[in-house]
Amino acid sequence: MGLSKTEKFTSHQNELAVMSKALGHPARIAILDYLLKANSCICGDIVGELGLAQATVSQHLKELKNLGIIKGNIEGTSTCYCIDEVKWEAISTTFSKFFAQRAACADGCC
Repeated sequence: MGLSKTEKFTSHQNELAVMSKALGHPARIAILDYLLKANSCICGDIVGELGLAQATVSQHLKELKNLGIIKGNIEGTSTCYCIDEVKWEAISTTFSKFFAQRAACADGCC
């Protein structure tokens, strides 16, 4: 198996790639949409909302939790999830800075 060669890239480039990968699946975007609209912690409703298997939803939740964009609190036999506001803002800022760095092309290139 080949190396990913992440050491050839800056820490900022690697950070953006990790965030992009974690956000790069429509089920994860749907989970985030649902949590944002609910504006509270959600326990167990995510599977019913998405119509995906529990194991599939759990895997996507794990990826989002690994990124730190969601938090999970154990309440009884279930885990309740919500957006981590601090991480959400940090990711938003990182992507905003990345997209804002595009310089206007003076001669109307491409």
